[in-house]
Amino acid sequence: MNPRRKSAQANPNLAQGFLGVFIYSRRAIELVWTTSHKLTLAFGALTVIAGVLPTAVAYVGALIVDAVVAAIQAEPAIRAALTREALQLVIAEGLLVSAIAGAQRGISLCQSLLRAQLGQRVNVMILEKALTLELTHFENSDFYDKLTRARREASSRPLSLVMRTFGLAQNAVSLISFSTLLIAFSPWAVLVLILAGLPAFLAEAKFSGDAFRLFLWRSPETRMQLYLETVLAREDHVKEVKLFGLGPLFLDRYRNIFRKLYREDRDLTIRRDSWGFGLGLIGTITLYAAYAWIALAAIASRITIGQMTMYLMLFRQGQSAVSAILSAVGGMYEDNLYLSTLYDYLETPVEDGRGAAIKGPHPDDGVRFENVTFRYPDAEQPTLFEIDLHIKPGQSLALVGENGSGKTTLIKLLTRLYLPTSGRILLDGQDLREWDEAALRDRIGVIFQDFTRYQLLLGENIGAGDVRHFEDEERWHEAGEKGMAAPIVETLPAGYRTPLGKWFNDGRELSGGQWQKIALSRAFMRTRADILVLDEPTSAMDAAAEATIFEHFRALTKGKIAILISHRFSTVRMADQIVVLQNGSIVERGSHEELMKLNGHYAQLFLLQARGYR
Repeated sequence: MNPRRKSAQANPNLAQGFLGVFIYSRRAIELVWTTSHKLTLAFGALTVIAGVLPTAVAYVGALIVDAVVAAIQAEPAIRAALTREALQLVIAEGLLVSAIAGAQRGISLCQSLLRAQLGQRVNVMILEKALTLELTHFENSDFYDKLTRARREASSRPLSLVMRTFGLAQNAVSLISFSTLLIAFSPWAVLVLILAGLPAFLAEAKFSGDAFRLFLWRSPETRMQLYLETVLAREDHVKEVKLFGLGPLFLDRYRNIFRKLYREDRDLTIRRDSWGFGLGLIGTITLYAAYAWIALAAIASRITIGQMTMYLMLFRQGQSAVSAILSAVGGMYEDNLYLSTLYDYLETPVEDGRGAAIKGPHPDDGVRFENVTFRYPDAEQPTLFEIDLHIKPGQSLALVGENGSGKTTLIKLLTRLYLPTSGRILLDGQDLREWDEAALRDRIGVIFQDFTRYQLLLGENIGAGDVRHFEDEERWHEAGEKGMAAPIVETLPAGYRTPLGKWFNDGRELSGGQWQKIALSRAFMRTRADILVLDEPTSAMDAAAEATIFEHFRALTKGKIAILISHRFSTVRMADQIVVLQNGSIVERGSHEELMKLNGHYAQLFLLQARGYR
């Protein structure tokens, strides 16, 4: 199926058309209301005031014209009184116009303040939702499209929708008040006024839907543009970009994506404006036909000059109000379409039934994998297949296997970043699904090979291992000693308070091996953790340094479960138990001596690597 057609079908709002105009309006108003009660009330009150006062201005304007005509035609004896009356009406109109200006300024102020607060509120909602999602969500390209759409447009749409709703109310109040005066001239004038704006409105709504479909379809291209910007402008990519001469190639791809998107936008804009201009002429012709109608009525003395002035003003302002109302409805339709992307993201389903257990029934049982199979969504083959494994408290385990054999996936299952497709994992005799997530993660300290290098203080990089003690400098020192980062700290001018990275002022960049010691120290922040996992975090160190680190690690994890993943067999052989993974299955297990006697896959890999050191 064409992916663009699929995207359109996947969004029910497109099929619902104008039945969906108000689907998200109530939720958007609730969102604005809960963001600021006072500003929302002020916004509503000023909107009503701004809607009613133009009619009063038109009415007073008619009285002014009639008063001036009467004063001109009056006898000198009463001319002075009529002149004073005209001046008083002029002052009254000036006050009304000033009140309209004040109301509009107040509306603008409310909009600006609400825009700032609501933009922050929606962005926080997006980030809060991100915290509840599983790792598998972030490994899915469709989800990233959804997240990109939510962050790009939806953060501004709730306020836009509310502003249009209030604008609709304001113009509706104005139109009703205009109609009460126009109907005295002719009920047909009101009907003509409303019908004249419909053609342009229908065209605008049609093109709003087309623009939204473009927005949905092009999410992958937009993400690619953002990715290319990152590659070309980030310090962690610039080395390869320069060395391999990738800059012009990637920049050319960036330009090509822009040209493709621009052509689509240009074609849509030309069609939209062409149709808008053509259908807008209908409203212009209607306006001047009404002018002629009103002028002929004045010539025939059916209305006064003041009334003619008033009706002309009412018809012009009424047409503007109708146009604004229809534009607001069309805009609300468009905002609902875009807002659907926000709520589509916010309503992404998450795994139910999170556990509440904070301890297991058998504390001396350790970790068990029972017939565990895991398959990534949409993958044809499982990454792990029928894994059975038992690690007792105080034991050290090494996972060995070629890249892609499932070692890191097994660790992600243990930390419940993934859930097994089948089988179960037990900690202290309790299924991981039944554990309270915070209590479970508190038991495990893990450092992956692709650990994060935070652009924060050195101490905060270590403190990230235990968020409850994120700023505890005493704990930084303790963890730094255990992770062998203390010698690095001593060479830096501000010690643990030295900013790391180059994104901010005075930041210091570290070598790969130094960063790995910082990350290792991070694992030791969790003093209550009795399961410590190192997933190749020392790959940037030489063999001697890694051996020293792991000897140190073994001493510090005595009595705890220690899990090591390393491609260096000189380190792996220190473990009590070695498990060899191949194509997602356990093919061998035992101590180093037992596996060497077996002369199987492990022995072949060990001898192959040992040969390289001879």
